[in-house]
Amino acid sequence: LKEMGGLCRPLQVSMVWLAVLLLLLLGETVNTAQEFDPYRVLGLTKSAGQAEVKKVYKRLVREWHPDKNNDPGAEDMFIKITKSYEILGNVERRANYDRYGQMEENKQGQHQQGFNRHFHNSFYFDESFFNFPRSVSGRDFSDSKYLLDHAGFNSKVLPDSFKRPYLIKITSEWCFACVHIEPVWREAVQELEPLGVGIGIVDIGYERRLANQLGVHRTPSILGVVNGRVTVFHYSVVREHLRQFVEDLLPQRLVEKVTDKNYVSFLGSWHVENNPSVLLFDQVPAVPLLYKLTAFAFKDYVRFGYVDQGLTETSRLLHQFNINSYAPTMLLFKENTEQPADIIQAKGMKRQIMEEFVSNNKYLCVPRLVNQHLFDELCPIKQFHRRRKYCVLLITGEEPGFVPGNQAFLTFASSNTKDVLRFTYVYQRQQQPLCQALLHNQAPLFVVVLERRSPGGKAVYRSVIGGWNGSDDDKTRLHEQLELLQRDPSYLSYDATLPELNNELSPMFLIQWINAAYDYFLQIYDDLLFSNWREMMPILSLIFSALFILFGTVIIQAFSDSGEEKPPQKPKNPPKTEDSPGRANTSSRPPKKDFVEVTELTNITYISNLVKLRPGHINVVLVLTDTSKNALLRKYAKEVFSFSGTQTLHFSFLNADKHSQWMPSLLESCPTAARGDEYSSPFSGRPRDFTGHVLALNGHKKYFCLFRPVFTGDTDTGGESSSSSSSSFDEGSRRKGGGRASRATSLEVHHKLDRLGLWMERLMEGTLPRHSVPGWPGLDTTSPSSSPAPQN
Repeated sequence: LKEMGGLCRPLQVSMVWLAVLLLLLLGETVNTAQEFDPYRVLGLTKSAGQAEVKKVYKRLVREWHPDKNNDPGAEDMFIKITKSYEILGNVERRANYDRYGQMEENKQGQHQQGFNRHFHNSFYFDESFFNFPRSVSGRDFSDSKYLLDHAGFNSKVLPDSFKRPYLIKITSEWCFACVHIEPVWREAVQELEPLGVGIGIVDIGYERRLANQLGVHRTPSILGVVNGRVTVFHYSVVREHLRQFVEDLLPQRLVEKVTDKNYVSFLGSWHVENNPSVLLFDQVPAVPLLYKLTAFAFKDYVRFGYVDQGLTETSRLLHQFNINSYAPTMLLFKENTEQPADIIQAKGMKRQIMEEFVSNNKYLCVPRLVNQHLFDELCPIKQFHRRRKYCVLLITGEEPGFVPGNQAFLTFASSNTKDVLRFTYVYQRQQQPLCQALLHNQAPLFVVVLERRSPGGKAVYRSVIGGWNGSDDDKTRLHEQLELLQRDPSYLSYDATLPELNNELSPMFLIQWINAAYDYFLQIYDDLLFSNWREMMPILSLIFSALFILFGTVIIQAFSDSGEEKPPQKPKNPPKTEDSPGRANTSSRPPKKDFVEVTELTNITYISNLVKLRPGHINVVLVLTDTSKNALLRKYAKEVFSFSGTQTLHFSFLNADKHSQWMPSLLESCPTAARGDEYSSPFSGRPRDFTGHVLALNGHKKYFCLFRPVFTGDTDTGGESSSSSSSSFDEGSRRKGGGRASRATSLEVHHKLDRLGLWMERLMEGTLPRHSVPGWPGLDTTSPSSSPAPQN
């Protein structure tokens, strides 16, 4: 034991000295580490604007760049300058820094960087052991130009993604997994960026808002953006996989394979597509990615085809156009499908060469105006005197008879290629508003020279004298007038306001919608196939919750409808009306149905609808006969329709042919309701007709209000309209055969209810006189002289 104790003492002493040494190193590191202040590094105050921050950053970067400054501290200063600009150059990061001060992740990174540097310089470890990339927040210096923020992504990347695909890497502070994919990412960027692929980097620690918009929360991640749609890369990070991922992002039918069998139809489609065609001849079987990217950038202007020179099915094409098989060749065709309008051939075909070649030939010699966007590009608005652009417009038709004139116009345009002139044509049937503004109902085959002056559509123009038939005289006349126009711009002496052009490609919207729906469902399938189910649980929970709520609502509504309280008596065969109410709705509630329910008072419904009517409810009863039933019910429903939404009103009718004594019995029990000799005793021998009378019956309080029919139309004899039913009754009684038949012959029955709507308004206001009765007579009353027993 003593020997073991003696051996342990030197070991203990060594451990103590090692601990002291480490404490000294840490203390030195802590003392020398200063708090990082981006404002102090850039020499700015907190009131400095974003423009000033950017200006100072550019100056300091040029001054302290390690390749231009030999100062030993230039590299550290360059790191601080770059880090400062990352914070102050972004509005959101700067606001967070001003609000919360020094961020903890920056403090940790600074201390850790200082500790690694001191530790490395003191103990001289091999660089391969701690070979972390010299970066700011785990990123290389060259990555700074690819950094994206929320505003930049939405204003630049999303609109530009309709012309080229974007490859975006998602990273964060101290992402050690990002270090492993960095070499592959760098190789992919060096390969794809020269081809035209956009590159972006998003720091998820700073750009939480952008990360939420992209739908990614893990690092490292790689995304692709095409046509505004975001796709996640799910495979192993290999350069070949990234290249294939970019190719898969592009639409499938960008480039068409062309052989000896289909090249005639491909080149001849310019008349329908209204676009030039480009053919690429190469010896590789697959379409090069560079050519696909070029086709995607100009997909709205040019059709692209690919010819594989190694196939036997393309030998006739190679011979016809004399293609050199040792270098890639591009041919561009316009209206002439036998002779290319332009050609390039080079072994090392670069993106700039291809884009310039296509951009200079993206319009036909005489394109057809199919929408307003194309009109704005071909015939721009005048901005400067020296940049005039005259549009020579042929207004023609689609019929075969116009083909010779159209071909002559194309020939003339091909021989008069000047920058100041742009030859176009329109079909009169497709662009009628434009042709109407220029021709004023004249026949087609006219040439109009115009110049646009303002975005509102104002333009000056002049039509060529004599029309256009394509003859030599027409060509000479047009040439002379164009020469005169270039010498004297005031030659265009007429002005007009041009309407916006119709979009002739709008019928293709259905196909575009189907393609977009297909891409959308394909994206959902990929997300479900590759996404982490733990991340998908909130979405699935939301979907199932919505379905449960919807299903439960439907079930509850179904049961509530079936158990809803029904009226005491369901009407039988209620007459419906489709006429709209002629008066404003003065009821407290709007009608719930488009018809009025009218119940007939019979021995079965009489008790429930009158005698035992609920308190506060009123039954409005129309008196009619068999001959006047249809006419009066239609008029009755029209007049009371606007009041049918009131819950306390019920509507019924009483057939006087079946119950002829009920009305006289009711009036005899209430003398105040009788007026003049119209309702005299039955023993006087005068017939009584109650057709068209309406009663508002309050069964609980035993009173009623009476409407007497009023005819407001003209009679057959041209007499004036009567103001009451008494005059019409007397007139009918004086005629021969003075019964209901003669009165129905002289008058239209439905006019008796012309003022029923006004009477209903007074009823709702409570201003009508009320006639009380001791009891309601029964429907089976046989004699008006007998006093009916009151029914309770």
